Amino acid sequence: MATSTHYRGRIAPTPSGFLHLGHARTFWIARERAGSGELILRNDDLDVARCRPEFAEAMLEDLCWFGIQWSEGPDIGGFYGPYRQSERFHFYRHAWGMLQDTGHIYPSAHSRKDVAGALKAPHEETGGGFVFPKQLRPAPGSWKKASEPGVVNWRFRVRDGEAISFVDGRLGEQTFVAGEDFGDFLVWRKDGFPSYDLAAASDDHAMLVTEIVRGEDLLISTVRQLLIFRALGWAPPRYYHAPLMRDSSGVRLAKRHDALSLRRLRNEGADPEHLRRGWGDPG
Repeated sequence: MATSTHYRGRIAPTPSGFLHLGHARTFWIARERAGSGELILRNDDLDVARCRPEFAEAMLEDLCWFGIQWSEGPDIGGFYGPYRQSERFHFYRHAWGMLQDTGHIYPSAHSRKDVAGALKAPHEETGGGFVFPKQLRPAPGSWKKASEPGVVNWRFRVRDGEAISFVDGRLGEQTFVAGEDFGDFLVWRKDGFPSYDLAAASDDHAMLVTEIVRGEDLLISTVRQLLIFRALGWAPPRYYHAPLMRDSSGVRLAKRHDALSLRRLRNEGADPEHLRRGWGDPG
């Protein structure tokens, strides 16, 4: 697939609750960086247990109220749709098949409990979670090629000791070491769904996204997705990791922070321009 010659950004909220002011700031930065380019809105609704139609409808209304506009999305369509991840499984299955064909992934029957118990002192990934212990990897060639993912997890095998670097638009050069900062990671879950990293990388490639703006809590996800891009021979986008917004006690905003949800602020008559005051130029 050809790469885009002009700016294409994206915002990708998950409709599992009302968006809060932290989401709005990140998405506003994405809108500002897009400038005269294009901004895509994608509904990342793969989490069927938590995503609800009323939240999907609310996110469109609340983002419009906040002043964020997009040129493609589930409400207005576009050439690179569909714009709901729940309707894009054929893209993810195709990517899974390519990764299997090139030997980058393997089936893994191990649970989180297995991972946590494999080492006496499990090594935590940068950003949270356990580094997958390499002794739990199956021996090369010990499984047959599968026509479908089936009911097992599939993991991407990293090259232990390899340093993965990229230049972030805000934070500068970032480097993470495979096997230390992160380990073999999920690309397909045994419940029948692709991982966040596989779905996001597949969609960002298919939609010709040239830069991704998102929170700095997703730096490790960026590294994983860069490995997926490389394995599939796709040109990666640029990245800009925005600062996280915190409440008055220093706790990172989450969807449970109802007082700072866009829906509540909107109902209380807040002025979006006033809320944005002091955010500054995203650079």
